[in-house]
Amino acid sequence: MLAVLGFVTVLATVTGLIHLYLWKRLVRDTTTPGRRRRIGGIAALVLALLVPATMAGTQAGLYWLAWPGYLWLALMFYLLVVLVVLEVPMLVTRLVMRRRVIAAEPTAAAPEPVLVGAAGPTDPPAAGAVAAPDHDPARRLLLARSAAIFAGLTATATVGYGVRTALGPPRLDRVQIPLAKLPRSMDGLRIATVSDIHLGPLRGRAHTERIVAAINRLDADLVAVVGDLVDGSVAELGSAAAPLRDLRSRYGNFFVTGNHEYYSGVEEWVQEVDRLGLRVLQNRRQEIQARGGVLDLAGVNDLDATGGSGLAAGPDFAAALGDRDPSRPVVLLAHQPLAAVEAATYGVDLQLSGHTHGGQMVPFNLAVRLEQPVVSGLGEVDGTKVYVTNGAGFWGPPVRVGAEPQISLVELRSA
Repeated sequence: MLAVLGFVTVLATVTGLIHLYLWKRLVRDTTTPGRRRRIGGIAALVLALLVPATMAGTQAGLYWLAWPGYLWLALMFYLLVVLVVLEVPMLVTRLVMRRRVIAAEPTAAAPEPVLVGAAGPTDPPAAGAVAAPDHDPARRLLLARSAAIFAGLTATATVGYGVRTALGPPRLDRVQIPLAKLPRSMDGLRIATVSDIHLGPLRGRAHTERIVAAINRLDADLVAVVGDLVDGSVAELGSAAAPLRDLRSRYGNFFVTGNHEYYSGVEEWVQEVDRLGLRVLQNRRQEIQARGGVLDLAGVNDLDATGGSGLAAGPDFAAALGDRDPSRPVVLLAHQPLAAVEAATYGVDLQLSGHTHGGQMVPFNLAVRLEQPVVSGLGEVDGTKVYVTNGAGFWGPPVRVGAEPQISLVELRSA
């Protein structure tokens, strides 16, 4: 709970600064002093408070805040992106206008004669004098309003597309990954991999049923659910997760915890997932005998689970990977791709992960790259292959741009 409160506090500070910028560009620069500007200022303040209120409120069960709050969060993000991009052409436009004004100014001439009248000396009116364009309030207002309209339309269209993508069916991706140690008899072993289902305020039982049906159509040998199943307690979301009991595979269904399980009552969820028929690999490994060969399937708790004990313990790579037969191939389930840095020291052949959502909303994926070694698809960390699936759900805004929801069928091939 303290971690959530800290996150909400940081988010409130950041969104406050963003809303101050949006108010300047969308309200102050596009209106004249008066009633409209005051209304715009009040609206900006309310929307700035809506974001942290949504984060805190949904944790407290105020789920009605989720749709308006998270949609505005997405719209705010894309308004910011578009307006920041527009800063450069706006600046260039102002400079061009100023240069034209300077070029149009008359050269210095002999001083005009002073006219003396009853009221004393006066300056003659300048014939055809006009206000300088870069100092003309009407021109500045038109430029600001044009930018605001463009930003608003672009952000709204992007969010609309993103909502449709996020709420649509997960895309099926098939990937073949060669493993040098994989016995030839196990060539073609298929692991249906899904992550970040994120059952919660905006996604419920129907979401789980659709994912389970899609996985079952794959007729996979193994099913791996690599964390972030839920955003809420078992009492709130137990019925939404119940369809997981219908998952089918030849050699078993497996689960590892993600960081969001530790925000949602990890002890209860580990027991619930186990009750639904998924074996929870908490810092342990399972021998998979299939097609006359043997493979080690290991799992570690999420990296964010630190300082706990029992079911809430942090990752223990030695417990999961130590003292094993090094001649066998080992596939590690770990929620965060970053776990591969330590997994590589144990000679892990392949790590299956999620967590990143593929970036979820471009260009946010650029920021994810600063934290995680692989954002989406197949990569490598210190000799360990890492495959990252985009996830079948979303967190926060019900929006996906540039990263469709995904279920992955990983086919292992003998090298």
